Amino acid sequence: QVQLVESGGGLVRPGGSLTLSCQAYGIGLLGATTLGWYRQAPGKQRELAATITSGGTTNYAASMEDRFTISRHNGKNTVYLQMNGLKPEDTAIYYCYARRVVAPTYTYWGQGTQVTVSS
Repeated sequence: QVQLVESGGGLVRPGGSLTLSCQAYGIGLLGATTLGWYRQAPGKQRELAATITSGGTTNYAASMEDRFTISRHNGKNTVYLQMNGLKPEDTAIYYCYARRVVAPTYTYWGQGTQVTVSS
């Protein structure tokens, strides 16, 4: 079993920056695992923020691709989300996930970390 633990959330002023981290604990992630971040704002559905494949290919939501950067450190089983130019509408709970779509398949989610952008 794998446990994902996020950190780095908090309160930041508009225009500020935060870096989220998510480390996988347990038996470890297998190859061909995509890591990513979703977020869920109050009263809204969970939406994709960014993903990164085991080969380093990244994908971003259109509203975030010029401000957010996703990266991973495979040796540490960790994924990061660098967020710059934060806006009040970025306020949400950010969840990391790990997904493998080839056998053995799995999807793991973290518990989430709160990001609040407010003056």
